[in-house]
Amino acid sequence: MTDRSDRAPRSGGSHHRDNAHPTSVLDLDDTQIKDRIVADLERARARTRGLTDVLDDAELVRQHSRLMSPLVWDLAHIGNQEELWLLRDIGGRDPILPETVDQLYDAFQHPRADRPSLPLLDPDESRFYVVEVRSKVLDLIERTPLRGRRLTERGFVFGMIAQHEQQHAETMLATHQLRKGEAVLDAAPPPAPEVAPRQIEVLIPGGPFTMGTSAHPWALDNERPAHPEDVPAFRIDAYPVTNGAYQEFIADGGYDDRRWWHPAGWQHRQESGISAPLFWQREGSRWFRRRFGRLEPVPAAEPVMHVCWYEADAHARWAGKRLPTEREWEKAARHDPATRRDRLYPWGDDDPTPELANLGQRHLQPAAAGAYPTGASPLGVHQLIGDVWEWTSSDFAPYPGFSAWPYREYSEVFFGPDYKVLRGGSFAADRVACRGTFRNWDYPIRRQIFSGFRCARDAAPGEG
Repeated sequence: MTDRSDRAPRSGGSHHRDNAHPTSVLDLDDTQIKDRIVADLERARARTRGLTDVLDDAELVRQHSRLMSPLVWDLAHIGNQEELWLLRDIGGRDPILPETVDQLYDAFQHPRADRPSLPLLDPDESRFYVVEVRSKVLDLIERTPLRGRRLTERGFVFGMIAQHEQQHAETMLATHQLRKGEAVLDAAPPPAPEVAPRQIEVLIPGGPFTMGTSAHPWALDNERPAHPEDVPAFRIDAYPVTNGAYQEFIADGGYDDRRWWHPAGWQHRQESGISAPLFWQREGSRWFRRRFGRLEPVPAAEPVMHVCWYEADAHARWAGKRLPTEREWEKAARHDPATRRDRLYPWGDDDPTPELANLGQRHLQPAAAGAYPTGASPLGVHQLIGDVWEWTSSDFAPYPGFSAWPYREYSEVFFGPDYKVLRGGSFAADRVACRGTFRNWDYPIRRQIFSGFRCARDAAPGEG
């Protein structure tokens, strides 16, 4: 998922019970929540294994980019956080390994660039460790009450750990994209649109809506609390900006025209020499991209991906628009003006299915614009969930009434102008770690994440 290795928490097959058409955890009783916990944890673990078992030990211990950890670090870190929060805190168990291991996998003690030099568990030790932790966690779930303690209320801490593993799975997938060498991952292509997209923009009427959530039991602290926001009318792109549209920006000299760039973005463009999205290369008159070890033509209809905030902002200015604010994005994704109700997702409150959104590493790439018509918002904004994380214009900041919980290092230490907010998830995000209120954030120069954008603009006088 989004790049969260440095935002990690500090502190069995026969059990699998998943739902073909999952409803929100909001609607489940405690027994059903425990079923959901087990299903979400096992889905996350299957993905983790798929991303690590496919490589030999030398590839697992290698650092494929200084931006990323060795994959073996991510693997043991996942097990360590699960042990800290679930077995030791909730279960009261003694450490499985010497407590010095905790320090090796504390993301705040060791920057990613330094992690290859640490005395890490080797691949076999890491695999054994995560299996041992999980076997004990499955037993713990059965006997843990989901009422009476804030950390376990309606399964919060178990949901937090499932989200944490899926966030690292997305990070590990980004590492796979950065690694050199032949392809080791494969997946079916996403569904093609049944009809070509028609609507270019959608008018979002002005007025109040409720941003964030106080009700979702697994929502993380930066999503809380629910609070009113009054948003003036605006127009937002019906679909994310596509590769084809982005190529027009390149062809028009957008990377070389200072007019379109934020001053810090222009400086970054000059210093870094970026001239196209990451992983793109030009051969003659055609653009190609490297995707998980394969070189292929850039598909014009797919959302553009691997662009930083500065690139997204420059394209929006070139197009005579701007990036949406975070509150505009959430209103477009959640608010139904007909009922004045704020949904969990654009389509309603039920969790995503394969017919509604491109999530969970199912396709290893974004779907073309228009591919998920049943996942659109009430006003007709498409593909707000899945495909690509979407940059907004907003700095990462707390909501009114924010309270850091259960630990400061998840959100609070990142608040401020250094980070920009992304919304909506990507094809690499899992449904447990993606909802209409979910907030992601990163530095505005980051491009290895699965990031894209859509544009917005103020409504004309009298509209909305």
